[in-house]
Amino acid sequence: MPELPDITVYIERLDARIRGDTLQRVRVLNPFLLRTAVPPITQAEGRRVIGIERLGKRIVLALEGGLFLVIHLMIAGRLRWLAAGAKPPGRIALATFEFGGGTLLLTEAGTQRRASLHLLPDRAALEAMDPGGIDVMSADLAAFAARLQAENHTLKRSLTNPRLFSGIGNAYSDEILHRARLSPVTLTRSLDAESTRRLFDATREVMAEWIERLRSEAGDWPDKVTAFHPKMAVHGRFGQPCPVCGSPVQRIVHADNETNYCARCQTGGKLLADRALSRLLKASWPKHIDDLEK
Repeated sequence: MPELPDITVYIERLDARIRGDTLQRVRVLNPFLLRTAVPPITQAEGRRVIGIERLGKRIVLALEGGLFLVIHLMIAGRLRWLAAGAKPPGRIALATFEFGGGTLLLTEAGTQRRASLHLLPDRAALEAMDPGGIDVMSADLAAFAARLQAENHTLKRSLTNPRLFSGIGNAYSDEILHRARLSPVTLTRSLDAESTRRLFDATREVMAEWIERLRSEAGDWPDKVTAFHPKMAVHGRFGQPCPVCGSPVQRIVHADNETNYCARCQTGGKLLADRALSRLLKASWPKHIDDLEK
C-alpha cells in the first residue's frame, strides 16, 4: 500500500500538473470504485482543481465550489499520467480524470477491488473521513509520545494504526523500527523516555529520507510505486543480510502481512515466533539468531 512517502510524491506531481486546470470529465470504469452517490460524480466535472491534499493514505483533489474528490489506493491501486487522447489500459483501469493537459488514470492490479473513490460535498464531510492520526513530520516529541501511550499495543500495531499516526503502513514501520533498534512486538507502554525519543527520531528520519529518495527517483511521474525497494534495510528482505550487522533478516507472517526485522539489531538475538513456521516446527523452532546461523 502506498504510504506517506509515496503519497507525498504523488501529491507533488499532481500539484504541478493539475492545480488550476479544469477537470473536464470523470469516467468510472468499475462500478465498485465509487462509494458515494450524493453528490453525483458528474458534479465534479467542469470545476477547477484548487488544491491537492493528503488525508492519511488518501489523496484529495479540492475542487472549486467546495467539492472534494478522495482517492484511496489501498494495496494495489496506482495513479498514472496519460497524454491527452491516450487510450487507458484495459482490465486494470478503474477510472479516468480528464484534464486539459492530460488524463489521470487510476488502476488496480489483481482481482480484488479495494481502491475507492468518494466525492464529498464539503470540508466537514472530508474531516469526518479523517481517522485522526497525527502527522509525524510536524508533530513534536510530546504529541508523538502521547499517541504511543494512548493504547498498550505492540509498536508495529501502533505505528500502523491510522487513528494514532497518519500515513505509516507495513513497509515503513519495519524500516522505522529497524532504525530505532526496537522490537516490533515491544509494548508501547513499556518504552522508556530514551527509547521513545529514539523511535520519534527514527520515524522522522526514515520518512524524510524516503520522501527525498522517491522524489528524486520519480522524475516527471512516479511510475514504479512499490512497497519493496532494494535500498530498504529489512522490509521485503527476508533471509538477506541486515545492512548493519550482516545477520539474515527475519520475518513474522500474519494473514496477508509480513513483518521483517533483524534479530541481532532489534531483539537482542531472540527469534520472534512466526505463526507460519514456529507452530509447525514446535520444539525444533530456534530461539536465537545464533542457533539459526549454526
